Amino acid sequence: MNALKPSRSILSVPGHLERMHQKAAASTADVIMLDLEDSVPIDKKDEARSIVSHSLPALDWKGKTLAVRINSLDTPFAYKDVIQVTEAAGQSIDFIVIPKVNHAGDIHFLARLLDGIEMGIKVPPKIAIEAAIETAAGLEQVGSIARADKRLRSLSFGIADYSASIGAKLVSLSGHGENEADIYPGHRWHYPISRMVMAAKANGLLAVDAPYGNFKDPKGLGNAATRAAALGCDGKWVIHPDQIEIVNRAFSPTPEEIGRAKQVLDAMAATGLSSKGAIAVNGRMIDLATARLARKVWDQAGMLGLIKT
Repeated sequence: MNALKPSRSILSVPGHLERMHQKAAASTADVIMLDLEDSVPIDKKDEARSIVSHSLPALDWKGKTLAVRINSLDTPFAYKDVIQVTEAAGQSIDFIVIPKVNHAGDIHFLARLLDGIEMGIKVPPKIAIEAAIETAAGLEQVGSIARADKRLRSLSFGIADYSASIGAKLVSLSGHGENEADIYPGHRWHYPISRMVMAAKANGLLAVDAPYGNFKDPKGLGNAATRAAALGCDGKWVIHPDQIEIVNRAFSPTPEEIGRAKQVLDAMAATGLSSKGAIAVNGRMIDLATARLARKVWDQAGMLGLIKT
């Protein structure tokens, strides 16, 4: 998955609000996720499918990665979401987000359905899958979920539904990551996010953090995004355009990080680190693990256009 385009910010856009699709296309988000699930009222589900099916091929998305979040498989909406939207606009969809994944069978179902649809519309297999880990049952099975199918490209954490599934306290109006420090001395979601990240990276997948519910709290958002990046997440869902720049910055290498990476890689090239195992640079030990980390930072900076390669 290292060859994927950046997925720092994933902007969630209600599927039934067509006016917001054009604004999303003009944004600086790396990924646009047209939502058919939580942001769409039940009486608007059919309308949302039709609007999303039109927007995907009709709008100029300026090269952004495009995703669709379907409803969960325990609803009467999910199968219609996949079939209608994918048959109409499958060539425009990069991946489908499947909510509340509790076991590998959920992934198997969606993957096989996509096999048939892509054969039916005569396009090569290309639509990937993001599995949203949003329950205690899903986290318990996250390893098998991450290994379920070659279509998987990412795992994402759903903080509100996960909180509900374990009976955690509701400490904010949105239930999405606010006021955590008021009730817990540390990062309340450190374990589930780290567990998800481990399963994702062990299987070559991206890891995506949940959205931050208060879009008028840039400091809180910045802190949440910085923690997620420190835990190994590659990006974060956002629910408002004002959040995009903050999240993009948190998941991009800083000039200082890029400088350190260059120093490590230059030292490796000059001293033949690969044959020596470890070297000293400015009184600090540099080994092959450090070099791999530096290469990842350097490659990401190149992909984002932050350096000349």
